[in-house]
Formats: sequence, C-alpha cells, structure tokens
Amino acid sequence: MPGRLTEHALFFREYVRHFHATGAIAPSGRRLAAALTRYVGGPAGAARRILEVGPGTGAVTRRIIPALGPDDRLDMIELNDRFVARLRACLEHDPAFRPIADRTRVIRGAVEELDAEAGYDAVVSGLPLNNFSGELVAEILAKLMALLRPGGTLSFFEYIGIRRARALVSGRRERARLREITRAMNEAFEKHEFRREQVWLNLPPAWVHHLRA
Repeated sequence: MPGRLTEHALFFREYVRHFHATGAIAPSGRRLAAALTRYVGGPAGAARRILEVGPGTGAVTRRIIPALGPDDRLDMIELNDRFVARLRACLEHDPAFRPIADRTRVIRGAVEELDAEAGYDAVVSGLPLNNFSGELVAEILAKLMALLRPGGTLSFFEYIGIRRARALVSGRRERARLREITRAMNEAFEKHEFRREQVWLNLPPAWVHHLRA
C-alpha cells in the first residue's frame, strides 16, 4: 500500500522535475483539502458526478471520498504519469480508496481535452494556475465551468499574495503574464464566484475560490 512518506517524497520529486505543472513542494494540507471539497457532497439519494483536476498523489481525493454518496461517481484527470500510476495503485491497494474503485476513473491527460458535455455536479481543481499563461488560465477556467451542470460548483485554490510577490521580483514580461492571469481570474470571479475562503493554516496560506455555473 502506498505510504504517506512515499507520497510526500514523490510529490517533492515531481515538483523539482516539473515545477511548472506541479506548482507546490508538498500535497495540500488537510484544512486546504477540507475547504476545496466543501461542495462535493449533495442531497441524500441523488447520484452525483465529481471531477478532480490535477489530483497529484491524492491528498485532496482522501477528503473527497468520505463525501461521496453510494451512487456518486468520481473522475480524476492527471497529466503526470507518475501521479497517474500512484492513483491507480491507491485504488487497487489503499483501504481508503478501494471502496470507490469500481466507480472511479483515473484519466491521463489535460482537462482541456475532456468532453465539454460531461455534466459534473462539482469540480475540484488543484492546477497551479499562476504558473500558466493568462490565455491558458482563461481557457482552463472556461472549460471547467463548461464541464459543470447548471448549479454545479467549481472549487480551486491559489496561494495568498503569490502574484504580487512574484511581480516585485520579476521583469517586464513576467509582470505582464501575471497581469493577464489576474484579468482572466477576475473575469471568472465577476461572473461566477459566490464564496472565497482564506486558509491561513496552510503552508503557504491560500485562497479557495468557489464558483457556480
């Protein structure tokens, strides 16, 4: 069974190797994971479809699993091959994951490639959006919202003050990229955000944004 120390070691190794796509040195802490999964659960008896984007080693998945109803289905989409292998091993061997193995898919790929008609009730994203171009951030946020059913929720996080801190030590091109990200996020927030949480007891502290289709 994959262990917690192995999980953190793997995450750190992939951070070093693929910082652009990993974006953090360790999996999300439990308080951040709790905030991200706040809207996963639904009314009793209603089958729901949940999508986790960029699950990494499965730290947030461990908070999604208890919130799933008996008929809910979970899809996880991950681009990193080593994380994909670990998630599949967890579904096969980890006692926390095995109860949902028969109604869970691990998809290797980018979320931009998913069918926009998927119809999810909740999407939880761990993508490091602040590492991407403003154009890609706008594309990803639009795609995540398009994947939701009417009334469905998208929850994602970013570290507090990260763009401002980067801008202070960056050149003109990087500052322009950060401004484009801010513009893309603000457009999504103005249309869809209904709640924003501060998670101070995380390293680093984070905002969790909740958007509704």
